[in-house]
Amino acid sequence: MPAPGTTAVVMLLPDAAPLLDAAWRIDPALVRPGVPAHVSLLYPFVPEPELTGQDEKNVRCLAASFPAADLLLEDVVTAPGFVAVPVPELQPIVDAFHAQWSGLRPYGGRFGARPAAHVTVAMGADDPAAAGRVRAEVGDLLPLRTRAAAVQLVALTQDGWRPRLTAPLGDPGGR
Repeated sequence: MPAPGTTAVVMLLPDAAPLLDAAWRIDPALVRPGVPAHVSLLYPFVPEPELTGQDEKNVRCLAASFPAADLLLEDVVTAPGFVAVPVPELQPIVDAFHAQWSGLRPYGGRFGARPAAHVTVAMGADDPAAAGRVRAEVGDLLPLRTRAAAVQLVALTQDGWRPRLTAPLGDPGGR
């Protein structure tokens, strides 16, 4: 579990909430409370005590350099302990955030140097039967259309993840 002060840059995908709801109905422990459907662009990000105004400006500028996009979520995949929905259309923005902050290791290096853009639907799905049920339920909800419209910098507090800034995609004012 990350410590308070941990930050992340994410792309919220509210229309994907039914995917997490499906996992929650199978086992509420598989879904992180208070964390909406999203694609992590860079996690962990700069620790909150070290976060600068320049980091925030760079998040805004980088978000502004990508257009908002309509997405079609079509597949569900499983990996040990996880059920996820790939979002390959967002890989260029994930890669851009990794390149901008090249000294940060996505997920602490757990998933390699270039983790695939995805929505984590279930985490801690160590029981293969539960993971299979989640995969089946989520598969029944796909394809699902959603829109990527903004990047959010979030920080973990004692009370959970809280937004620190929201940067619209394609917003020339963010440059």
